[in-house]
Amino acid sequence: MDARWDALVTGASLATLDGEGYGAITDGAVAWKDGVLAYVGRRADLPASPATLATHAIEASGWITPGLVDCHTHAVFAGDRAAEFEMRLEGARYQDIARAGGGILSTVRAVRNADEAALYAESKPRVDALRGDGVTTLEIKSGYGLDYENERKMLRVARRFRDSSLDVRTTYLAAHALPPEFVGRADDYIDAAIQWLPRLHAEGLVDAVDAFCEGIGFSPAQTRRLFDCARSLGLPVKLHADQLSDLGGAALASEFNALSADHVEHTSEAGVRAMASAGTVAVLLPGAFHVLRETQLPPLDLFRAHGVPMAIATDCNPGTSPLLSLRQAMQLACTHFKFTPEDALRGATVHGARALGLHDRGMLRVGMRADLALWDIKHPAELCYWLGGTLLRRTFVAGLPSIAAPRH
Repeated sequence: MDARWDALVTGASLATLDGEGYGAITDGAVAWKDGVLAYVGRRADLPASPATLATHAIEASGWITPGLVDCHTHAVFAGDRAAEFEMRLEGARYQDIARAGGGILSTVRAVRNADEAALYAESKPRVDALRGDGVTTLEIKSGYGLDYENERKMLRVARRFRDSSLDVRTTYLAAHALPPEFVGRADDYIDAAIQWLPRLHAEGLVDAVDAFCEGIGFSPAQTRRLFDCARSLGLPVKLHADQLSDLGGAALASEFNALSADHVEHTSEAGVRAMASAGTVAVLLPGAFHVLRETQLPPLDLFRAHGVPMAIATDCNPGTSPLLSLRQAMQLACTHFKFTPEDALRGATVHGARALGLHDRGMLRVGMRADLALWDIKHPAELCYWLGGTLLRRTFVAGLPSIAAPRH
């Protein structure tokens, strides 16, 4: 058996995120074997020359970070909602657009009218853009089908993006909006969504369960019923919580030991305390905050005071966050939420992984999965400093190289 490492990269600086600050190591070295990190440290501390230590020895410059984790997206959809963007700029409220048949339901119509091949083809440029900007783990939700066959179609398409260059996690979000055939019968629709879940889970299509707990979505009681079903199947839950109002969504999610509560602009201190007690991650979505021109900030100081980890995600979706760059989400978190660049990088790596229940990635540490991003930068703060542009040189996913996809 060959005891050498599979690959060893030397020369680049490392932002390990292991410990305080960036966990920076200049003139670093990182190696892996069978997709797992086997060495993280200074090149000067290697026990021998790189060529004798690894099958593939790679000399690099710039910085290496953990691969980025986008822990909240709706990247699989059809059509767009550019007209609604224009309407909001002219003064229409998101709630008014939704109640008039726009919003989520307009995307539902487009998804239902697309077959699986068309849905994949429309979604692929978005996934490629996220991957091409450093994402190595991507969560994709259903929620634009709102019936069994179309929710299944969305989850099947999302699963197709899981390959050697990207790890995809799929989340069942049938409780996203009330479809037209169930108008006035929200409880009946939740009954149907509960019936679909075991079938989709049995096909291996569901990693977690989510819901939109909001006045224009589903009530806490309805959400609880769906989460009871998820719990009976051993599936973890996440929740769109307290985005537009405080219905106690974050506290409800915490009752179920949710992986995350997402948006959380209106979460109360009681909700923050519940999240801290349950170990639930706050997933902040600055893209939606920016596009909707919100003014209600999430309770950032309370999250910090109570030790609630804060992840950053794109919320890539056609209506409220048409965002195709997790780096841009990181920059928006610095601008709107007063994150430091280090906060933002941790939010898109360490805490993003935790928000998906993944404890094998998100930092550079021996024993962790070899998900890496190599950047053409002189300091990690540049990941939040530059607005756009191509900074990524390549990624490695479980040790396998992936050339950055072209931007779309």
